[in-house]
Amino acid sequence: MSDTKMTIQEQAEEILRIAQEGGVENNFFFTTTFKRYETQLHVFTELEKTIKKDGMLVSKEYVKGRENVYTHPAIKELTQISAAMDRTVATLIKIIKAFREDQKENTEGKHESKLLRALRGEFSESV
Repeated sequence: MSDTKMTIQEQAEEILRIAQEGGVENNFFFTTTFKRYETQLHVFTELEKTIKKDGMLVSKEYVKGRENVYTHPAIKELTQISAAMDRTVATLIKIIKAFREDQKENTEGKHESKLLRALRGEFSESV
């Protein structure tokens, strides 16, 4: 096993490569959810940079020149985006599991709906 670690971008590219091998990359819900996750990851990364640059605490000066110290507002946002990312990952896992079940049913000769084919990005013949 290699000690080399992938960057976040490399991991995203590897996930998409594996998704392509399994055919799930054309699934509408997988694609849109994965794009949402990439956006969330970008926001998370930018918030982390901001906190590292500014520090965990910020001060606010009031009218009479008094200064109050607060936790950085980005910390709250970072926590919220982190929770959203967790939910998005859970959704991606559900989509992949459902896709696998659909693929399994197809190989067992069960009828496949036009909706499932469309979700995979496939065209179905007209009825």
